[in-house]
Amino acid sequence: MKTVLLSFVLIALTLAEIASAQIIEPELRVEERTAVPLSENYRSGLTFDIVINNFGFGIGGEYRRVIGSQTEGIIQTRITGLRDASEQTFTDFFGQQAVPNKFQRGFTFPLMLGMRQRLFAGSVQEEYRFFLSAAAGPVMAFTYPYFDDRNNNGYREQGIERPDGYFERINDIFSGWGDGDWHAGAAGELKFGLDFGRTFSSVTTVEFSYLFYYFPDGIQMMMPNQPDLRENVGPGQNPFQYREDGELLLEPFFDPQSFFGTPQITIRFGSLW
Repeated sequence: MKTVLLSFVLIALTLAEIASAQIIEPELRVEERTAVPLSENYRSGLTFDIVINNFGFGIGGEYRRVIGSQTEGIIQTRITGLRDASEQTFTDFFGQQAVPNKFQRGFTFPLMLGMRQRLFAGSVQEEYRFFLSAAAGPVMAFTYPYFDDRNNNGYREQGIERPDGYFERINDIFSGWGDGDWHAGAAGELKFGLDFGRTFSSVTTVEFSYLFYYFPDGIQMMMPNQPDLRENVGPGQNPFQYREDGELLLEPFFDPQSFFGTPQITIRFGSLW
């Protein structure tokens, strides 16, 4: 009996030692990965851009040029909308849209130069190339009247009886261009993006960025004036004050805006060579 128990103990100890040896993991071997320079795959690139931001939609293009191991220089241009951040669009039962207090429509034409720096080049496979980039340059903005301001008083007289009996209508997108103005300013953009694709002959890019414009002289996007209201007006009485000639008495409302900023998403499709 003692012999059997001793044999059982020996077998148990042997099995425990084997099991312990099996759960010991081998030492982890770290494989060194060398990032492939961008210039080994391409030197230049050209893309078509689709832009979505708080100003609306836009289209444009970008030219890329490899200037370092993981660095590219860029030139980009586009056309996008321009609007005040406080604007709200309302649609009636018949599909007609109106933006309260809006004074002008606008479009921008930035031309920016910048750089793209690749991130995580030594740890992320080549099919997914992360970039951090920045660009800046001049911008031209074109603005034109949102409504037919017949008396040039900076206020749309909607639902108010004018002396000549005319109500100031909203211009459609093709009206009022002849009364438009150009404005010069500066533009900038900070971006985080991803190029992806197995082949380097074509590329698709998704970028998340913050875009901003600065116009030193300001742009009057919202109505500069509003009616001066009477005090202690009873039910059914006209709340507006008028001058002796019958025109509305106005007071200052919105100031010209110099800084415009918006988050932005850009999708690019292009070719590299």
